Amino acid sequence: MRMIPKALPIATAVAWLALASAADADAPALPSLAPYFQPATGAAKAPDADGFLQRWLLLEPIVKPNRSNSGFTNSYVRTALTTQYFPGQFTALPKDGETVKGAAPLRWHAFDAVPFDVKLFTFAAALGKPTYGVIFNAVTVVHSPREMKNVRLAVGSNAASMWWLNGTEAVMLSGDRRMVMDDVLSPRLTLAKGRNVLRGAVINGPGLSDFCVRFLDEDGKPIRDISVDVK
Repeated sequence: MRMIPKALPIATAVAWLALASAADADAPALPSLAPYFQPATGAAKAPDADGFLQRWLLLEPIVKPNRSNSGFTNSYVRTALTTQYFPGQFTALPKDGETVKGAAPLRWHAFDAVPFDVKLFTFAAALGKPTYGVIFNAVTVVHSPREMKNVRLAVGSNAASMWWLNGTEAVMLSGDRRMVMDDVLSPRLTLAKGRNVLRGAVINGPGLSDFCVRFLDEDGKPIRDISVDVK
């Protein structure tokens, strides 16, 4: 019998139970979340040694068919990722296990990424969700001990993506691209003292999907004296 880690949020526990049940029934094996994700529990999480943010609320993928990524122009990406697919998409702070109603019901999951990048393809595949021709939504809350001016949001994504800090667009990555650390830097931003809400949306056709995000200071060094949480 498989054991479920203690203190799992409800939605996360459901996901782990589904995976365990499938394996125990000798059903076709789904990829495992375990090597790449852990349940987001406990106190707010510091960035990793290189400043990457690893705690995220991830929404099950929205189906958005694209046979290739060659059409991910600035205008296409902006239109696709600023379209409202469900209520509160750009304003509400979701909760783990919350379900949104769009073309199909989709659930939010709170996870800590184990590596520095968030492996969206694995997230979707492990839950038995579509992996190609999709849009992923991600949200985290950045807690800053003080106001930090002139910081930059450094993003890498596969494929295109958009990112918003406290409701304002921070950076867009268009085109057919692989995930590269610090691929695109935002203009200079300000992290407010206290809570800051960071939202992202990643669109991909065929192939793998992932992203990595960190904040850099005026000297281009990773900011590590912040923390992230899902509330």
